[in-house]
Amino acid sequence: MSKKLDLDSMSVDEMWQLHERIGRVLSVRLATEKRELEKRLARLRSEKSNGDGSLRPHRKYPQVLPKYRNPNEPYETWSGRGKLPRWLTAALKTGRKIEDFAISKAEANKNNGRRRRV
Repeated sequence: MSKKLDLDSMSVDEMWQLHERIGRVLSVRLATEKRELEKRLARLRSEKSNGDGSLRPHRKYPQVLPKYRNPNEPYETWSGRGKLPRWLTAALKTGRKIEDFAISKAEANKNNGRRRRV
């Protein structure tokens, strides 16, 4: 099929037949490619599963309790991980020390059930 098609010299009927033929070839090729991709996806899923078809559970991280609390808004807490929250950054700029916001172990245990992430 290396011959060039001269579309300008083809009749409408010839062009329509060519269109239908191209449609059939494309349909077959797309179906084949779709089957191959589905097989590949199934292989990837089976590699990721436990063997019984279910996905592996994500690594469980321990619960991180808050270590610092905003005295003006007690529901605003920070665990000490990640970026400093805005309320703490602003307070530190005023000259306060981070230890001023530390939550005591007794207070942390008392509020353990009411913890809210901000």
